Amino acid sequence: MGDSAGIRRRFVRAAMDAPFLEREEERGLAVRWRETHDQSALHRLAASHMRLVIAIAARYRHYGLPMGDLVQEGHVGLLEAAARFEPEREVRFSTYATWWIRASIQDYILRNWSIVRGGTSSAQKALFFNLRRLRAKLTRGGEERVADRFYGEIAEAIGVSREDVAVMDARLSGPDASLNAPVLEGEAGSSAERMDFLVCTAPLPDETVSESIDGDRRLRWLRGALSVLNERELRIVRERRLSEEQATLESLGDKLGISKERVRQIENRALEKLRRALVERHPQAATA
Repeated sequence: MGDSAGIRRRFVRAAMDAPFLEREEERGLAVRWRETHDQSALHRLAASHMRLVIAIAARYRHYGLPMGDLVQEGHVGLLEAAARFEPEREVRFSTYATWWIRASIQDYILRNWSIVRGGTSSAQKALFFNLRRLRAKLTRGGEERVADRFYGEIAEAIGVSREDVAVMDARLSGPDASLNAPVLEGEAGSSAERMDFLVCTAPLPDETVSESIDGDRRLRWLRGALSVLNERELRIVRERRLSEEQATLESLGDKLGISKERVRQIENRALEKLRRALVERHPQAATA
């Protein structure tokens, strides 16, 4: 632990002691890195801006994640900025890199702050990183606010729905809860976990197997019974009852050259023939 703290202190000290770059020197290093991939140029460009990474990372330390990890992610953003920087635009590298550093750190926080992933749209990110500040601002002086009005003002300020604000507020108000955390202490030191109280609505394995067997059996019965239908009856039953996209009476009537009422009569007659055939061949089908 002590060695790690010492390494971090030396790292921060080295970052703070790194010399600032003049505009022309900074531009020259950026050009060398972009055109020839000069690693020494990239190292000097990055080293001179590590204090910027540390300063930005420090703004997010209250999210409970290790400062070293925040700095590391900020460094990733710094390198991404170096890869995309265009020196000819006459913009200082620090101005350009700030956005990439902040974006990299924010993405890391959103991925790791909670075991439950939240939205990653720009509006959701703005809500996540500004909700606490806006809530504190709106309730300054101890003023009590109705939740609906409170959420409405924040939603309008950020550009999201009230429901989004309510959900995010609930996430930020409480920690993640493990399903394996004990909730009751029983006899002999035994305990019950939250997982024990979750009800699964899925069928049991034996029920799934039984349903599969019964389904296959009914399918065989139906295929055998279809043999009692004539060609027109079979076509109507297939297109009206056995197809994923069921045909209408009118469309079938147009295909067969008969009225839709006649199609309905043939369909009813065919279904009755099927029912009788199933019961005669498989009496148990009457109750299956």
